Amino acid sequence: MWEAFIDVAKRNPFCNPLYVANCESRRSSARSKIDEDSTYSCEYGSAKYFALCAVGGIVSCGLTHTMVTPLDLVKCRMQVDHDKYKSLIKGIKLTRAEEGWLGLTKGWAPTFLGYSMQGMFKFGLYEVFKVVYHDMLSEENAYRWRTALYLAASASAEFFADIALSPMEAVKVRIQTTPDFPPTLRDGVPCIYEEEGLHGFYKGLVPLWLRQIPYTMMKFACFERTLELLYKHVVPKPRDECTKAEQLLVTFAAGYIAGVFCALVSHPADTVVSKLNQSPGSSAFDVASRLGFFGMWKGLGTRIVMIGTLTALQWFIYDAVKVWFRLPRPPPPEMPESLKKKGD
Repeated sequence: MWEAFIDVAKRNPFCNPLYVANCESRRSSARSKIDEDSTYSCEYGSAKYFALCAVGGIVSCGLTHTMVTPLDLVKCRMQVDHDKYKSLIKGIKLTRAEEGWLGLTKGWAPTFLGYSMQGMFKFGLYEVFKVVYHDMLSEENAYRWRTALYLAASASAEFFADIALSPMEAVKVRIQTTPDFPPTLRDGVPCIYEEEGLHGFYKGLVPLWLRQIPYTMMKFACFERTLELLYKHVVPKPRDECTKAEQLLVTFAAGYIAGVFCALVSHPADTVVSKLNQSPGSSAFDVASRLGFFGMWKGLGTRIVMIGTLTALQWFIYDAVKVWFRLPRPPPPEMPESLKKKGD
């Protein structure tokens, strides 16, 4: 399926008429650098490569989001009832006092299922779109416009990832923020369907896109460029001289930096999603109007801690899965020789 998708993209009639020949030679050149190590389990850009990257996305997103369910629960309650849940610590204490320690795990099942599906599309399709969009450009433009390439590939991937996430996100938020709502996934799904039909699972899709697409664009583009800068200015030796453990440590640091910016750009939409799923019959515009500008920033501190840690762990786990599966892991891009000669 992936190979057919790429083949269609390569035959795009809007591309340079010399595109097919050029991109094949450029991809062969790029792969020759990556595939020098014969221990790799597959070829970069192959169907197997994309499939295993999707598995990495399932593991990294499913596990990490489930691990921070208590933080997410308190964050959602702070967004929808800030008078009662005034801070992270007070929210944890209050939830424990009213519902016990298990109360902090409410919503873990839809969290695990929803974000596993989202991770599959987010990381798997990001790798696909990154290759497709790279091959649509010349070697020089692919390097010059690499940030735009990261942004476009991640936005395209997240569009589909959120369609997979939306039903479980709706159930999760209702379980965590509505007191009389059924506390389990198996009871929550039919409850939403009876009240609102299929619309109840997807009414938060547009604000979810508004939250997740900027978040993911920042997550991938900021990570890729931060990784590049760390190896260029901070790490005291070239990447190919670093051990895999050292490379994973750099990945974690770049992921945490990216996570802080992710939280900032996506927080208002996240607040709207939380409030919207708690309020049957309301629209995103109604919720945003009631909250006001400052109301949409409640819970930001908690979310920075949660998303920073989450993003760092996701990149670390995703990169570790690539190491485990012996997948090609291209180094940060280097300026083509043709650009160096031009002095760009």
